[in-house]
Amino acid sequence: MEADDNIPIANDMPVDSGEIDADSLFNSGYMKLVKETDGVDNKTEENIPVEEVFENLKCTEEGLSSDEAQKRLDIFGYNKLEEKKESKILKFLGFMWNPLSWVMEAAALMAITLAHGGPKGVDYHDFIGVLALLLINSTISFIEENNAGNAAAALMARLAPKAKVLRDGKWSEEDASVLVPGDIVSIKLGDIIPADARLLEGDPLKIDQSALTGESLPVTKAPGDGVYSGSTCKQGEIEAVVIATGVHTFFGKAAHLVETTNHVGHFQKVLTSIGNFCICSIAFGMVIELIVIYAIQGRHYRVGIDNLLVILIGGIPIAMPTVLSVTMAIGSHRLSQQGAITKRMTAIEEMAGMDVLCSDKTGTLTLNKLTVDKNLIEVVFAKGVDNDMVVLMAARASRLENQDAIDAAIVSMLGDPKEARADITEVHFLPFNPTDKRTALTYLDKAGRMHRVSKGAPEQILNLASNKSDIKNKVHSIIDKFAERGLRSLAVARQEVPAGTKDSFGGPWEFVGLLPLFDPPRHDSAETIRRALDLGVSVKMITGDQLAIGKETGRRLGMGSNMYPSSALLGEHKDEEIAGLPVDELIEKADGFAGVFPGIYVYYNLWSLQVFFTFTIFTLCFSPEEHKFEIVKRLQARKHIVGMTGDGVNDAPALKIADIGIAVADSTDAARSASDIVLTEPGLSVIISAVLTSRAIFQRMKNYTIYAVSITIRIVLGFMLLTVFWEFNFPPFMVLIIAILNDGTIMTISKDRVKPSPIPDSWKLSEIFATGIVLGSYLALMTVIFFWGAHETDFFSDHFHVRSLNKHNHNMSDPDVNDALNKQLASAVYLQVSTISQALIFVTRSRGWSFTERPGLLLVIAFIIAQLIATLMSALVTSNFAGIGKIGWGWTGVIWLYNIVTYMLLDPIKFAVGYALSGRAWGLVYNQRTAFSNQKDFGREAREAAWATEQRTLHGLQSVEAKGFSDNKHTFRDISVMAEEARRRAEIARIRELRTFKGRVESFAKLKGLDIDVNPHYTV
Repeated sequence: MEADDNIPIANDMPVDSGEIDADSLFNSGYMKLVKETDGVDNKTEENIPVEEVFENLKCTEEGLSSDEAQKRLDIFGYNKLEEKKESKILKFLGFMWNPLSWVMEAAALMAITLAHGGPKGVDYHDFIGVLALLLINSTISFIEENNAGNAAAALMARLAPKAKVLRDGKWSEEDASVLVPGDIVSIKLGDIIPADARLLEGDPLKIDQSALTGESLPVTKAPGDGVYSGSTCKQGEIEAVVIATGVHTFFGKAAHLVETTNHVGHFQKVLTSIGNFCICSIAFGMVIELIVIYAIQGRHYRVGIDNLLVILIGGIPIAMPTVLSVTMAIGSHRLSQQGAITKRMTAIEEMAGMDVLCSDKTGTLTLNKLTVDKNLIEVVFAKGVDNDMVVLMAARASRLENQDAIDAAIVSMLGDPKEARADITEVHFLPFNPTDKRTALTYLDKAGRMHRVSKGAPEQILNLASNKSDIKNKVHSIIDKFAERGLRSLAVARQEVPAGTKDSFGGPWEFVGLLPLFDPPRHDSAETIRRALDLGVSVKMITGDQLAIGKETGRRLGMGSNMYPSSALLGEHKDEEIAGLPVDELIEKADGFAGVFPGIYVYYNLWSLQVFFTFTIFTLCFSPEEHKFEIVKRLQARKHIVGMTGDGVNDAPALKIADIGIAVADSTDAARSASDIVLTEPGLSVIISAVLTSRAIFQRMKNYTIYAVSITIRIVLGFMLLTVFWEFNFPPFMVLIIAILNDGTIMTISKDRVKPSPIPDSWKLSEIFATGIVLGSYLALMTVIFFWGAHETDFFSDHFHVRSLNKHNHNMSDPDVNDALNKQLASAVYLQVSTISQALIFVTRSRGWSFTERPGLLLVIAFIIAQLIATLMSALVTSNFAGIGKIGWGWTGVIWLYNIVTYMLLDPIKFAVGYALSGRAWGLVYNQRTAFSNQKDFGREAREAAWATEQRTLHGLQSVEAKGFSDNKHTFRDISVMAEEARRRAEIARIRELRTFKGRVESFAKLKGLDIDVNPHYTV
């Protein structure tokens, strides 16, 4: 069989013929193996026996040596799809191909083609200036995005899928990209299959290969069957030999047949909306000018073109795409430094708006470091068994290597881990899977008799027991007793296997006992939840444990106790008592859900593509029976931005549908693949830090968009009014200088120091447009007033003793006098517009008074440099080329003073717009008259909240420094209603707890700073 021409073979590379030869490897059967993957479940191609696979690939079950693996890597290439290389030149030019750039390009064409006639020639300087502005923005965008792309590539490399591979006779974890045909890999629950492979000896796997075949449920793959790259292991654990990698896999070939589609995200839609608003504003101003200049004033053709250029060049926010994309890229890098890697850049803005966080309990709110109190072990109707024997049986049903948290906790109770396999011969180990929820070991004792021992979820083990009806009440009683202490239960059972074969069903199962597992909360979880509530984020605990365990954990973490068993709210077997209540509202107000369980997959065929083989694209839906999925959907239906944490393969659907899917540290490949953000540090505190950082990033973007809209309005409206009422012609070149200096200053906004919003934030275009229109109109009006005062009156010359620019005091019929006066007016208007426009960024960047929020150093430096340039140009420069005349230091000082007065009103105007949009202005008026109404509240709610905080501080439940929220003078409208309700429920639960003995002990311990665990030392 000849090698495929499309498969690269490094024939010119020296290869040790004693180990492997490229041609012989391909010709001796590798291509036969690759061909087998041309169609999943191809019935016409006879499967090659595994023994022949080893022979063709010249490998063994002992795996490859590192040297052989490297040589095969040189031959076959990396196990990844080839990335389409993008031309750097086309990428650079792409930054000039967007609606905002089109407007600037139209301005350049106007300057070179339409600006003819009159005493002036072709407007080359404006043409060159516009192109320079375009090139500056495109260059900055290209450099910053290239740097951000490199940083993102480095971050994504940290998320590269791993594979457990047998090399040099030892198992090690390697990047999946270095796998080669002939490698032996280990596949376990939650793994994404790293390459096409054939299964070796072991138990059958459940493989979800729906993305390739469209099968509605995971399929069973037995030893000898093939599995395909990109599939997900849903159950089982086994070893496999790699037969195809990279573009030679079925997944790789299919990827080449499907064109990728560009999905327009919400962020891009926002940019488009803001850009369209600015373009429409410019178009409106241009139409007005065209009508007035030519139809009413009857002015010269060239004058009208120059005035149109002023609006076009000055009004378009050409730097907006650059500033926003760079801000988001820098923010993504900062998030990664905090332990949160963003796979989807726009997840940052959604994280900023998140108001509900559905969090796993185990490993996120708790340490996932289980401990077992041997004294609390309960033996249930098992003769001749003591607590030590229960521990030994549980240890035998545990793995000694590659342990999960439960296995590690059980085995650590033995004096020596080897005791778990002492005096027995392991025959077969059944790994954990989400369906059976148990592990089991089949073994032979010294006498050669076969036994089986199993540990797992109590209900699953109880269902195995032959005397279930006799013992279930006692078992449930013990489970409830453990749960009230916050302890999870682990059941153990044993079985004789008289037939002596691992596949036989064996004799009746005997329920042996229950072990209590304690998973302590993280030391920072309680404080983190408090911080989340302060930030307006309601945290809902979602756990598969019992309701009592969930409530006890919630009590320890300072959460409310309003929790429900998920089966009572969702699914077919709802609680009859709440069947008539609005389930969505109950879910919205709940503090947590217990007993959640995964549902089943349902797939719908979208379309099929027949090329060289049949390839079907399917979309994944998840049945309403999956509780996490359903909870997220119902919260989203209530208009909440929902974050969801998860780590397992069964969390993937909920992670996928959530607005922000968060894969926690050490999560499975499937969970990481479905998520938007991957945490590299454990615990909930990383998420809250990411929320704060995301809000800071979002605040920078929001600040700039308000600024951009304001500048567009102030340029368009201001110069349009000067043209319409005074026939004033501002030189287009000077508006270019304004744009360049503004861009230089505003580029630093991506690294500005900002105060994150205290509440969930999102793109509110009405707020952005309203604030921008009002601020821009105010600045335009102040420019008009300044021009009128300088050009029509002697106000400035009389009060500040500067040279008069009043046209009534000059011989305007003299062309030289008229030209000189207009140049001086242009210089004065330039300084007034430039300085106040750049100062506006300090107003839009702050939520409160602009002078109370310290800006970033780069922003201050850029602002000072721009102001020095503008001031020196106006005071000292006379240029026919630029169309300005020097005005001296007197007028410069007057303009600065005028702008300072103008600036002082910007903050109050900003507050007025905010109050008008939120309706709080009327609320304040209403609150002022409370004392004169029939209401007798008189601030009782505020006093009760203060008393609750005081009680928490007094009893050691909260440090004095942690009172921060009540010190923030925000009204109820400022915070999330859900978060506030959750806070109050938590306060009530904790105040009630003070009346219990256990609560007093904990409060005393916290007050005195004692590090004790009161859990095992009180009686329920």
